Amino acid sequence: MSDSTDPPTPVPDSPMSSSRTRQYKFSTLCATVENPSQKDQYGSSSVPIYQTATFKGVDGQYDYTRSGNPTRSHLEHHIAKISSARHAMTVSSGMAALDVITRLLKPSDEVIAGDDLYGGTNRLLTYLKTHNGVVVFHVDTTDTKAVIPHLSEKTAMVLLESPTNPLLKIADLQEIILEVKARSPQAVIVVDNTMMSPYLQRPLELGADIVYDSGTKYLSGHHDLMAGVITCNRDDLAKQMAFVINSVGNALSPFDSFLLLRGTKTLAIRMDRQQASAMRVASYLDQLGFRVHYPGLANHPRRDVHEKLANGPGAVLSFITGDTAMSERIVGAARLWGISVSFGAVNSLISMPCLMSHASIDPATRAARGLPEDLIRLCVGIEDPDDLVEDLERALLEAGAITLTRDANGEEVYTRIGHAPGGPFGQALEKLTNDAIGLSLQPSGSQDEYLVSAPGKVILFGEHAVVHGVTAIAAAVDLRCYGHVVPRQDGKISLRLPDIDNTTVEWDIKDLPWDVVKPIAPGSEHPDTLDANLVSAITSTCIPPPLAANKRVIGSCIAFLYLYLSLATVESRPSITFTARSTLPIGAGLGSSASYSVCIATSILLLNSRISIPPEPAPTRPATSTADPGHVHVSHGGRRALPKPFADEVNKWAFVSEKVLHGTPSGVDNSVAVYGGALAFTRSGFGREGGLEGIQGFKSVRFLLTDSKVPRDTKSLVAGVSALKQEKPDLVGDILTSIQTISDEAQRALSDPELPRESLLSGLSGLIDENHAHLVTLGVSHPSLEAIRQITGAKQYNLHTKLTGAGGGGCAVTLIPDGFRDASVGALLSSLREAGFEPYLTNVGGSGLGVLPSSSPLAQDVAGWESLSDKPLEEFSAWVEGRGRWLYV
Repeated sequence: MSDSTDPPTPVPDSPMSSSRTRQYKFSTLCATVENPSQKDQYGSSSVPIYQTATFKGVDGQYDYTRSGNPTRSHLEHHIAKISSARHAMTVSSGMAALDVITRLLKPSDEVIAGDDLYGGTNRLLTYLKTHNGVVVFHVDTTDTKAVIPHLSEKTAMVLLESPTNPLLKIADLQEIILEVKARSPQAVIVVDNTMMSPYLQRPLELGADIVYDSGTKYLSGHHDLMAGVITCNRDDLAKQMAFVINSVGNALSPFDSFLLLRGTKTLAIRMDRQQASAMRVASYLDQLGFRVHYPGLANHPRRDVHEKLANGPGAVLSFITGDTAMSERIVGAARLWGISVSFGAVNSLISMPCLMSHASIDPATRAARGLPEDLIRLCVGIEDPDDLVEDLERALLEAGAITLTRDANGEEVYTRIGHAPGGPFGQALEKLTNDAIGLSLQPSGSQDEYLVSAPGKVILFGEHAVVHGVTAIAAAVDLRCYGHVVPRQDGKISLRLPDIDNTTVEWDIKDLPWDVVKPIAPGSEHPDTLDANLVSAITSTCIPPPLAANKRVIGSCIAFLYLYLSLATVESRPSITFTARSTLPIGAGLGSSASYSVCIATSILLLNSRISIPPEPAPTRPATSTADPGHVHVSHGGRRALPKPFADEVNKWAFVSEKVLHGTPSGVDNSVAVYGGALAFTRSGFGREGGLEGIQGFKSVRFLLTDSKVPRDTKSLVAGVSALKQEKPDLVGDILTSIQTISDEAQRALSDPELPRESLLSGLSGLIDENHAHLVTLGVSHPSLEAIRQITGAKQYNLHTKLTGAGGGGCAVTLIPDGFRDASVGALLSSLREAGFEPYLTNVGGSGLGVLPSSSPLAQDVAGWESLSDKPLEEFSAWVEGRGRWLYV
């Protein structure tokens, strides 16, 4: 570690040094390596490599290279000099540098970090969060106001990058540093300066406490070593970090210290060439119509902030093609641009961050943070810029991204295929790319109108036994909950529940309990437990007294407001009306609350741009030339149009809503409502591996769901089975084993694509009777359910029925074979209704979450939307599904 007492930028020894009146400029300092306290005894013009593990003697300055080495000392003195730093330390990699810095943290410390981070940084922060109990908030650091709500006495560290990697977002480091020091003076402010190097930006001069660089990049410049650099001016922090480095032994080796010292000598001249070429490449792509992220371009949204902080735009840029497959073809077609991670070397590199440097970040998190899957990153080297542009142009042409056309003057020019600036496609592309990088063209969240839906669920096998570790088989039903979001402009939000006593509740946004909200930044996870203070505040201040006795309405309101408040930001508090309709029987054990949770989660995530509806696939078009073979679009009716990252993010927040409604849900209901199909769920802690497993190859099966209209008391039923297990452990143990066997058989049958349909339905019928018999022995059936079984099992029908869900009332589920006549179905439905029950004929195993985009032609036709709340339920499903082309998971 360097701890120099000479000026931050000492001048080299020179016959003229005594007459100088100013410090040398940066490029001169880079090229001049001189440590006045360690003169070489032979006058070597290059620092020698002290390639040794130990040093002889008792009282010498060095004894063991892990603790100190002359070559490394020269390097650290040089780094301190060019960084305006009092202390400099060098370690084995950039991530090793961050590891040393984060060892300053303790369990329960809070860290504020950006939402567009290097993948390795994100990975280390995730490890600290899951293993060390450190709380991490990911926020959009391009907006200083987004940082402020998270600053508190618990804030131990603020971790910043500017520009960010790979979207080149700009944080106002100086402004954030001032806010942190004023509000949380105890917090250590750390800046990753790798994208700029000390040549272009010196954050210590802006007030940062610690700055680190990956020396592998620009400082080295040749990609022939791994190194990390840490600089700071505070003696206390330097002492702690030096102790860690000496203790863990990750200091930079003598040979790598020599290479890094050699590399820094040419830093300035290399950076000048690299950023000049980067500007040329960025301008070329920008002129073609690609959305380019580069702070050197005049259209970069934070160019003025960057120019205030830095001395140049750097040599990394990225751009969006609008098509992931297209991006892959471009990268694969490049020749001079090497396909590799990292940046900062003399050779130019090309990569797709989502497949390479940022692949370790969960896809859902990447989507939430606005990191496009089609993003291409270019790291410009020192080759001739003409060659670089020519090679990139050839790759774009070969990939089908550009084509040769004639301009208005008849001159041949390359133009981007499908790009028409100012036209509808150009405008749509601009909106999509703006959304991807977090730019909003609207003042407060998305102002689009959305219609979403989610299916209910039925437990086919394993209910009640699932509490004791037995696998439950659950599947989606065609009965659904629908959510309709309409923007408004009066500063209010309202929740309309026509199917629960025709209830409407309205709130002024400004009167909501914002003072207790701990906003969850994009990409961050909600804690495992609910925020009890927020739930209490909503309950005490947001529930109108006339509704106090209506538990269903209260639960719906609290869940809706909890998600709205948690996902909102200072800038995005959209004014909306949310209407929920349900063709599911409410409170019958068919997952109506989970479907509602999925609808509100999807709507609020869309409103806050946490997720985005994927663009329509490219339409079929004919070939125009040998280089453009055209395209064939294969329609799939919207099924599987919503990608897994979209569904994963919704499922996380739907589970939060389920916690609000039920306390400790299993996660089965919301997972079925999001993903559809069928899945097997096993509770952890009973000697079997717990978790959810999708049943692949599930073929839709027709079932009759019959609502007994008898209220269920789930808690007492569950308690009764537990009491019986304690009283008769052998009996109940055998039953649980038998039900596990049933679930295993059902899972195998439902996922076997070669099992004949007749064998599948026959086998399921037998398993239904077998499972119900065990449930009767456990004491969870009910006279109403047995009456339903008697009706459906009558000679003229001979169908197989079991209770589903909690039992004790609730619903029964009846398998309807493929050949069952329509006349018999009608007669059965009449018999059940005459007996006082409410039957629903449905398919099981269909699609999950659905979204009707506002861009759908029929969705834009607002005529009739006013009747959404009044439409009879028996007509509602067909009417709403016919409003346009739905997209499904």
